[in-house]
Amino acid sequence: MAGSSAFEFARASYRQGILTRRQLAAGAWANVKFRLQGSTDAGTDAVRAQIFDLMRDVPVRDVMRLGPEVLAGILPRVYPQMLRVAYEHQDAGRPVYIVTAAAHELAEVLAQVLTFDGGLGARSEIADGRYTGRPDGPFTYREGKAEAIRALAAREGIDLAASWAYSDSESDLPMLRVVGHPVAVNPDAELGRVAREEGWQVLRFERLGRRLALAGTAVAAVAIGGAGSLMVGRRRGAPPAPPPSRVRWLR
Repeated sequence: MAGSSAFEFARASYRQGILTRRQLAAGAWANVKFRLQGSTDAGTDAVRAQIFDLMRDVPVRDVMRLGPEVLAGILPRVYPQMLRVAYEHQDAGRPVYIVTAAAHELAEVLAQVLTFDGGLGARSEIADGRYTGRPDGPFTYREGKAEAIRALAAREGIDLAASWAYSDSESDLPMLRVVGHPVAVNPDAELGRVAREEGWQVLRFERLGRRLALAGTAVAAVAIGGAGSLMVGRRRGAPPAPPPSRVRWLR
């Protein structure tokens, strides 16, 4: 998608009273510093702690009710070209999953709307219908995305060496290196460099680049990552199928 999905989640959370204005501003500043200074392990841990702390004692139902407003902001900015690539994979028998640092519940809702096979997001511990503020699984960012994908592959019998992953951010390099077919989509500068050096496929749907990503993070308080990423799997033992067609409309 063009821009930041985190912005839509933060805006909806503020409008519904889940986030205060002060939390929104503090989270935005922390996320901007995180992007500008780089995503070290310590920085990732700090942002993870902030995200889960913001969700402490919030009813799960309230977060699920954000779905319509969040989707209303996201869906118009989803690249139709990327959807076509995803659907070509599905038509060839490969399951398609959204992978994001946003809440797992919202990832699943978006996957259902887009008719994907599932969503992987940050799972929070739930007690009595409310988030406890503690994680319930890997934080699906950087190495956490790779960990979540490996667990999915083990459960579903997916051959990662014969699978694809799509992302626009260098933060997803661990995920991209887990699969046999990594693809950079509108990559940031560092991911673009790695893709060139390692001979990965690159898809370009727009040229706004890093400026758009940074503008999105300036107002994104509660989730890391702009457009999320996709993982496309091929189940073990399934006959090989040709990859999706090269997209002729790309610049």
